[in-house]
Amino acid sequence: MQFDFDEIIDRRGSHCMKWDKMETLYGVPAEDGLAMWVADMDFRAPPCVTEALRRMADHGIYGYFGDDAAYLDAIRWWLAERHGWEVAPEWIFTTHGLVNGTGMCVDTWTRPGDGVVLFTPVYHAFAKVIRAAGREVVECEMPVVDGRHTLDFETWDAQMTGRERMVILCSPHNPGGRVWTREELRGVAAFAERHDLLLVSDEIHQDLVFPGGPRHVPLPLAAPEALDRMVVMNATTKTFNIAGAHLGNVVVPDERLRADFAQRMLAMGISPNAFGMHMATAAYSPEGAAWVDALMAYLEENRRVFDAGIAAIPGLRSMPLEATYLSWVDFSGTGMSRAEFTARVERDAKIAVNHGPTFGKGGESWLRFNIATPRARVVAAVARLAEAFSDLQ
Repeated sequence: MQFDFDEIIDRRGSHCMKWDKMETLYGVPAEDGLAMWVADMDFRAPPCVTEALRRMADHGIYGYFGDDAAYLDAIRWWLAERHGWEVAPEWIFTTHGLVNGTGMCVDTWTRPGDGVVLFTPVYHAFAKVIRAAGREVVECEMPVVDGRHTLDFETWDAQMTGRERMVILCSPHNPGGRVWTREELRGVAAFAERHDLLLVSDEIHQDLVFPGGPRHVPLPLAAPEALDRMVVMNATTKTFNIAGAHLGNVVVPDERLRADFAQRMLAMGISPNAFGMHMATAAYSPEGAAWVDALMAYLEENRRVFDAGIAAIPGLRSMPLEATYLSWVDFSGTGMSRAEFTARVERDAKIAVNHGPTFGKGGESWLRFNIATPRARVVAAVARLAEAFSDLQ
């Protein structure tokens, strides 16, 4: 099947956060700026998803969603077919996206004042949710070894105080693009056990792994001995560019933990969005799989073009990207202050990007670039960056 990822689609004026908010938030003008910040893609969703919505529109009645057997079967098929993980239907809870899923986990298994551990730098919404809930964010900074983020359990063991109740893992890692090995995942599980922490693994980027590289391993397959303290989150939204569906899966293998989570879901009155349910059911299919395979082949070339452009600018380096479409670029080699290199990217190159410090400790000299956009824009971004830092060359 052929999919046109080179098509330039103008998203301005479509209530699109990524393009319509970049001038307000970053000072990058909408008319000629490049939006490379929010983690959604500038590609149309798979035809099978659009067709599912078309059938809904043709029917014309948008009532409550019932009989979720096909939806749950689609999730189970995808996890087994693409990741080798067999799950039971009763393990799956549907939340309004995985930021909501994270909030529900924090609400269910921690109390105000408890510590929640993050391996930073990491997806910024985790810390926002934790702090908003009145919990303490415990930042365990990841060292960079041979250009990649690594796990330093010995240092982190000494950092624990006993007030921590939960650790949230990002697997694959955002923003560093790491695909954690089985050994590293087992290390995370052992860390959680040593400190009696509930372990939440956000695996929303599980499908966005580059061909020929390391394969994503679901945490339950790497550390089955830790299922009694484990919750796994995944979703269709990042994989198929349907973030607006606000739909996520919280998978809870342990019966005792399931009872806790079900009670909180009931207390909060959370029920699924019918549009998202139809979209997810259509996406988790052979047709959706073909689209994802084509997407990752396309993004692989985007990655090559972008990394080559960054490498050609003295003082800049991008972290090797094993998964996600989010390139993590270090500007420390320029010798510039954060304000200066950020201004060159936003004011001179006119590119809106995520600022490293929002991801926590360890992100101070970094910016995150979204390369899930037509290749012409990636080429343009590289050229703009080369010009903005031309005095270094």
